[in-house]
Amino acid sequence: MYKKTKKEVEKDPGVYLSVVDGLKKIYETKIKPLEEMYQFHEFHSPLLRDSDFDAKPTVLLLGQYSTGKTSFIKYLLERDFPGAHIGPEPTTDRWMAVMYGDSELITPGNALAIQADKPFRALSKFGNDFLTKFQSSQLPAPILEDITFIDTPGVLSGEKQRIGRTYDYVNVCEWFAEKADRIILLFDAHKLDISDEFKRVIEALKGHDDKIRVILNKADMVNAQQLMRVYGALMWSLGKVMQTPEVVRVYIGSFWDQPFQNEENRKLFEAEQADLFKDLASLPRNAAVRKINELVKRSRLAKVHAYIISHLRAQMPSVFGKSSKQTELIKNLKQEFIEIHKKYQLPVGDFPIIARFQEQLTAYDFSKFAKLNPKVIQAMDQVLGDDIPKLMKQFPQETVGKPSATNPFENNNPFDNLMSEETISNEDRQKYLQTFLSLNPTNGKVSGSSVKQVLVETGLPREILSKVWVLSDRDKDGQLNEEEFVICMYLVNISLAGQPLPDQLPQTLRLPSVSHGTRLSSTGSPLTSNVNIQNNNNNPSYPSSSATTPTNNTFRNSSDNYADFGNSLQ
Repeated sequence: MYKKTKKEVEKDPGVYLSVVDGLKKIYETKIKPLEEMYQFHEFHSPLLRDSDFDAKPTVLLLGQYSTGKTSFIKYLLERDFPGAHIGPEPTTDRWMAVMYGDSELITPGNALAIQADKPFRALSKFGNDFLTKFQSSQLPAPILEDITFIDTPGVLSGEKQRIGRTYDYVNVCEWFAEKADRIILLFDAHKLDISDEFKRVIEALKGHDDKIRVILNKADMVNAQQLMRVYGALMWSLGKVMQTPEVVRVYIGSFWDQPFQNEENRKLFEAEQADLFKDLASLPRNAAVRKINELVKRSRLAKVHAYIISHLRAQMPSVFGKSSKQTELIKNLKQEFIEIHKKYQLPVGDFPIIARFQEQLTAYDFSKFAKLNPKVIQAMDQVLGDDIPKLMKQFPQETVGKPSATNPFENNNPFDNLMSEETISNEDRQKYLQTFLSLNPTNGKVSGSSVKQVLVETGLPREILSKVWVLSDRDKDGQLNEEEFVICMYLVNISLAGQPLPDQLPQTLRLPSVSHGTRLSSTGSPLTSNVNIQNNNNNPSYPSSSATTPTNNTFRNSSDNYADFGNSLQ
């Protein structure tokens, strides 16, 4: 969808085969030379490689021990993953990248750090002490085809425990935070204290505020009154640490594969879960946009860094007094920043943290810094002013899921005549019903996982099957009754015949309204009659073959909410 032809690229060097390809070329030809000249990678983050641009969206999980980080990943995968350990004590003692693989495999950190196709080569800078605590867990879980999860050791509460680490935990968190597309901080409803180490971790996330989400986990262990107080206490604690006027988004729930301990807040938990899954499902679709955003952020920092380094070089004497002048410049770095800001009209928000930059500068000889090179600065201005905006124009206009007054399926639907009930012959209906009965329906319905097996055998693309399910599951309960199943199989057959599916089910094929008084969906949420089919959270595109939909609806099926994961940008 986003690819250009090779002839177009040859005619215009500003046209790229894909968005990611364009980012690679822009970085390699215009941004990287500046970073190398002014040693940006030594002060901020390592030079980027192709694997960094090709990497799938990453979700980083952080929290103190026993807050449910590993259980959260297991809940999304609907299965265990190699190397997972769950318990009330600090069980996860290593960093783990949970990734997609054709078979289950654990790869040690030292091996990961030398693989060119993995985005972890820069972790070598943390040394063998860290790499022995890092590994990847690969498994064939559908969700992992579009997202990688980073499970982390629990943040320690005591200073003596922290000193026992053989690597810099906070710096590693900062490295992963920069690469991550989403950062999730997990809190236990019974353990809201923020330890000194956790405070340092949160402070290290400064600059990534747009990526941060907070989960108040195990919230079903308290009643409504207690939950209100717990939520207030958590917001107060976060406000003291984050020190921002904006309120961070907090999701409340219980993210594991066990029934709720307290049913009092079920509706709230299910609504919060749906919002969180919708947020995560947007990551693959917005992956290329976020890569552009991160490269723009990096380019702005690199440009300011170049001005700072060249300015410090220009202040140095040519012969005598170099050491004393360098010490003076470091001491008065704030004034130097103000001078650079005024001279070049640079945004204050793009300058580095003074205290940290002062500490880093002590290891360098200012007289050996590069002088200001107008050509590389001009190239950076071209990146921010021309190249990136031109690349953004290669994105197609998003229309899927947006309401349109000219939608042909809203008025005078052309499928009304094509898909009338008369077109479903009695012979076809009986054939569909026989298939329905062969699936051993319970209480007149078959589960999503059972229907999925039938649909997959048709060989239709996943996005088509996903849409078939959305149109067929009229009451959004994650199951199909016999009439819904007949419609489902009919839609499959017209798809196999090469006919397009409508965005909405024609009135002639719509079933009578289903009473939602007491019925619950497969996620346990009450159903309403005005559910938007575009936001169906019970689509079985991703349940594993072993998944089942319990008739008592006590257990929640998380992966039903990931139908949109297959539509990531390329």
